Amino acid sequence: MPKEKKTLLDFWEDQMRQSHTASNYFFRKSPSHYHMMLLVMSAHKENKKLSVEELKTKLFKTSRPKSALIITEACEKGFFRLEKTSTDQRIKNIIPSDSFIKEFNEYLDTLKNISY
Repeated sequence: MPKEKKTLLDFWEDQMRQSHTASNYFFRKSPSHYHMMLLVMSAHKENKKLSVEELKTKLFKTSRPKSALIITEACEKGFFRLEKTSTDQRIKNIIPSDSFIKEFNEYLDTLKNISY
């Protein structure tokens, strides 16, 4: 097997071995979970605020109650946290936790380092 394919295969197998740990498993539960992760991390990387209501609206093919459940579960597991805005206490922004940011960045770095 060529080295580059083995590297990609090794990466995938490592990811699957971790499948029941932390965010690796949680955000692969459904396309909605994965889309939510990408939306939150995209807003974080662009230094943009993302409210709970905006996130619920942006998630494709996901009902608002289902979106709310996923958000609640992600917060309970410590991947995200909610932060009230100073101007309107009813609006809550979704912020990725420091530990999730670190995990996400390590995942991206690993993907970048895989040679094709």
